[in-house]
Amino acid sequence: MKFLADVGISIRTVRALKEEGYDAVHLCEQGLQRLPDSEILKKAAAEGRIILTFDLDFGDMLALEIKKSPSIVIFRLHNETPASVNPRLFEVLNDRKSELEKGALIIVEDNRYRIRRLPIEE
Repeated sequence: MKFLADVGISIRTVRALKEEGYDAVHLCEQGLQRLPDSEILKKAAAEGRIILTFDLDFGDMLALEIKKSPSIVIFRLHNETPASVNPRLFEVLNDRKSELEKGALIIVEDNRYRIRRLPIEE
């Protein structure tokens, strides 16, 4: 699996993914920290990457445009540090790899996560 980390995601989370053998990049590493959300979606879809973010707007954009990709993991945690994000991320990756590969929006909360398969339709 390949990942694209939005600006709010720590570079330490990207490093942890790389250490586990994943292909992960951070927007800041590519000098794209000011890239609009719509362009981030296009970039991730074109590169086959899963977006990691804290930004709920990505879920709204997927729903409005009825897109099948890219998959997105949105973190809604009280503690947004890598110490909290990383274990939750790896739990989701272990449990929901298949859904992420097929197209899914996953909202990760402190004690649970919610999954919507893509495309999101009424």
